Amino acid sequence: MRSTWQQADDCRMLGSMSLMTPAAQARRAVDAQARTAPAPAAQARTGSAGQPRATPGEARRHELAAFLRSRRERIAPEQVGLPMTGRRRTPGLRREEVAQLAAVGVTWYTWLEQGRDIQVSAQVLDSVARALLLDPSERAHLFTLAGADDPAPVLECPSVTPSVRLLLEQLAPYPAVVVNSRYDVLAYNAPYTGIVGDLAALAPEDRNLMWMAFTPSYFREVLIDYRTERLGMVARFRAAMAEHSSEPAWKALLARALKASPDFAELWQRHDVMRPGNGIKRFQVPGVGLLSCEYTNFWLSPRLGTRMVTYTPLDEQTRALMDRLPTDS
Repeated sequence: MRSTWQQADDCRMLGSMSLMTPAAQARRAVDAQARTAPAPAAQARTGSAGQPRATPGEARRHELAAFLRSRRERIAPEQVGLPMTGRRRTPGLRREEVAQLAAVGVTWYTWLEQGRDIQVSAQVLDSVARALLLDPSERAHLFTLAGADDPAPVLECPSVTPSVRLLLEQLAPYPAVVVNSRYDVLAYNAPYTGIVGDLAALAPEDRNLMWMAFTPSYFREVLIDYRTERLGMVARFRAAMAEHSSEPAWKALLARALKASPDFAELWQRHDVMRPGNGIKRFQVPGVGLLSCEYTNFWLSPRLGTRMVTYTPLDEQTRALMDRLPTDS
């Protein structure tokens, strides 16, 4: 038995699992934490000196100040090509040296590191990140704390690992597929071709379950409740796109779907949203029969992005019929 694998040609097909963007999502989490942090009994609404409690924005700026200071103090001048001149009262770089490396004003950088409420452009943050030699995780954290979207985010390019491939293969005769939050098909086993058709024969941009559900396809023909299923697909796609609205791959798929399907355009205008979940699907597969399946999502990343979806029999009849699905291709 051999499994069939289809992986996207590049990160544009896979998408960024960085969906509002990851920075915006993380900012919301920081704000929520700041809003819900319990206050001491003696100062439920004020600080110890009777001052108003810090707002979420203030808390974030204070954290930004501490983060910048810690990153600056860990860098030795020689790491960034600066000479060691005179005695240093603090470890690492001086503020004026960071400002010089980032090509920003010393006063402005000082205010940023002091947590003052100033406007910070994404371009300047990019320069600061480079000057402080931030790695991808630190860079994302910087933009999150600064309340800005990264103009050049490090896109996740999830791949189907050997362990995932082995699991897909071992699930046969049960169909299984790996998809991202945009419904791109990334990998699948041979039985899955029994309910979606020959994916290898499709153009890469057409190997998308939502696209196949709204355009003439084998998948739409065998999916009995496809009209109902499409409601949930559009709602989940809209919810996921909130974090990817500026990404070309997402905008291109949306434009294609709106142009190709009046049904999709009508559902899109409803603005319904839904989180991914498990459920039941029924397929009338030629040469096999009626398959009543329970589908289950297994997430392959910390966020609700790339996932493996398995289809297991809902009854004994389906269990027996699944043995008739393809085992090789």
